[in-house]
Amino acid sequence: MKEKEENNVIQLNQNEPAEQDKEWHKSIPAQVFLNYFFAINYHLQHGETSGVEQLTLLKESQAELNEEDLEKVKRYLLNSWSTEYALRTTAALGDEAYMRNALHWTFPQAYYTVFSGLQAFLYTRGIKSNNEALILREAGRLVVKNAYPKAVGFYASGHYDEFNIHRLPLSHYKPGLQIAGKELEAQAQIGQFLRTTRRQKAKSIRQQVQANSATAIRSAKTGEVLQKFGPQHWQQLTWRIGYTTLFDLLARLRISSSHREIERFVQADIDFKLFHESLLEIVSYLNGIHESYVAQAMGIQQYEAFVKELPAYLQNSFVAARLKEHIKPLFGDEEYQLGHAA
Repeated sequence: MKEKEENNVIQLNQNEPAEQDKEWHKSIPAQVFLNYFFAINYHLQHGETSGVEQLTLLKESQAELNEEDLEKVKRYLLNSWSTEYALRTTAALGDEAYMRNALHWTFPQAYYTVFSGLQAFLYTRGIKSNNEALILREAGRLVVKNAYPKAVGFYASGHYDEFNIHRLPLSHYKPGLQIAGKELEAQAQIGQFLRTTRRQKAKSIRQQVQANSATAIRSAKTGEVLQKFGPQHWQQLTWRIGYTTLFDLLARLRISSSHREIERFVQADIDFKLFHESLLEIVSYLNGIHESYVAQAMGIQQYEAFVKELPAYLQNSFVAARLKEHIKPLFGDEEYQLGHAA
């Protein structure tokens, strides 16, 4: 049975007044989107996880970064931190009405702060590209290779509508339209988010491929560009999708400010403060992971010196707090102090 679309997740109570049903129905897509990101954060806080210090990549020695590479990595980090700073500034205002109307920029900010941090990490691993599709594909491979803690190690694979969800054992349960209060509910909602995102990505790739006469899949009988796809045709595109991971879920936040979809969110009756808090927790968690890897590549002493030289608005901020509380404890042993020079 095919997965229902996100705005058809749950049947409304038939006994409620029709007008109330109508208004609430308008909020369902936004509520489901909130549920998804709340579920991800709930899974981070309550699900099976492992600390960054247990990851094997963190213990691998690697070549020292040259001066040019070092400057590039620093620029990526500064982009990431400046965007996170802007996101946190909105949260600091604490006004729900403001947060509601700030979605036009806070949604993409949440994605791009993580994306810039991811670029910094991948750059230290020799992946020097600004191509978003390539970056997300490489991130997917690293997720599968356990480069991330178990809490964010989940992913989807498989052909169109034959998707497999990995590392979320409870994801086969049907999600409801409520904020997750148990791990089962969180995994069910994340599983659905992975499936709907992978389906959306497959459709987007089909559109791109079929719009190009050189790449379009054609009918074996007529030679015409196919308009309808069967399972065998979808399977020819699966390799282009790669793995669907948390980074692809965050990419769903790239909603254009001119697109009518953002207005659906702005006008919805949901808890915008909770939405913002969930996004901030996820952002801080992922940025902290990437910063740990970059600190390993740079050497903890050089990384710490860089943090101390940041612009005034980032001095004594969340950057220094993550360094002190989460990153420096990883490099207590002499082998880590030597870092990339080993």
